[in-house]
Amino acid sequence: MRTTFRTALASTGIAVMLLGGLAACGSGNSSSGSSAPANTKVGILLPDTASSPRWVSADPTVLRQQCAEHKLTCYIDNANGSATTQQSQAQALINAGVGVLMVVNLDPGSGKAIEALAQQHNVVTIDYDRLTTGGSASYYVSYDNVKVGEDQGTALAACPQVKGKSQVGYVEIDGAATDNNATQFAAGYNSVLSKQPGWTKLADQSGNWDAATAQTVFTTMLGQHPNLNAVMVANDTMAQSVINVLKAQGLAGKVAVSGQDSTAGGLDNVMAGTQCFTIYKPVAGEADVAVDLAAKILSGQKPSAPTTVKDPTTGREVPAYLADPTVITKANVARPVDDGYVSAAAVCPTPAIAKLCAANGLKVP
Repeated sequence: MRTTFRTALASTGIAVMLLGGLAACGSGNSSSGSSAPANTKVGILLPDTASSPRWVSADPTVLRQQCAEHKLTCYIDNANGSATTQQSQAQALINAGVGVLMVVNLDPGSGKAIEALAQQHNVVTIDYDRLTTGGSASYYVSYDNVKVGEDQGTALAACPQVKGKSQVGYVEIDGAATDNNATQFAAGYNSVLSKQPGWTKLADQSGNWDAATAQTVFTTMLGQHPNLNAVMVANDTMAQSVINVLKAQGLAGKVAVSGQDSTAGGLDNVMAGTQCFTIYKPVAGEADVAVDLAAKILSGQKPSAPTTVKDPTTGREVPAYLADPTVITKANVARPVDDGYVSAAAVCPTPAIAKLCAANGLKVP
């Protein structure tokens, strides 16, 4: 279902996307005895535009579609990496009268403050993708991030560059230390790699979900361990930086490199053999669930989540909806494109890459 959306400016000057739900606004002519219209307003706070393309295109697109289908008025803001900006956006959305606030925090402290503010105004909060440790969200919607990490570890151990080797030296470039997802990813892949016979971790450092930081970190690691065999890197954006460094040393494709998010660049690297795999987490697995949950909350329901996740800071069991990830290798690299998660045009932008796409089963535009 395709819908035309309109961009508007909130009275504070913060740009938001208004989607559907206009019929919920009162005409001003209703009798005093009629009931007030139901609140259909949902605020959605996305974190940045640099850590992953998903925050720029994938999530906003699916969230807009879902909001329209549920006849909700959704305001989507991106903080561009600034916790101060995100807090201001949250305040503006609360002032605008949202009944539900979906939060992808930039760090636990600022996320906790946003959720406390929402609670003061009787706004229900949903942690979207990232758990706000120490926070007060009523629900958490994400993927099973420990399983994501386990899948990364298992897939890395099976990469052709290291499979069958009796001794493997590897390094890790983790996500931001402030992101509970990164902590869970690391817990998952460490639980797998620490049990691999002959595998030795040579270095481990956060990449802060930042490509430039990852490049600096990995350049140092490679200088200290020039004979390393594998790199457990937490997502595709940072994996690209690792691959760039390896290319400069003539090592691209010779060292096993992991990834996550199934970005266009990540899929290209998988097809080229410079990245062994990526992790596919369709946005629909989160966005569909989160928007449906928001709609139910706004209708007065109190949904019962299928599981809980323990907040490592408070010990609170947070009601949770967790989707399962999929490992993407050359064998199934076309799947994210076939599903519509990423376009063939984005994955196959040049004639040379288009040939690679065709050879790997992608329908080239």
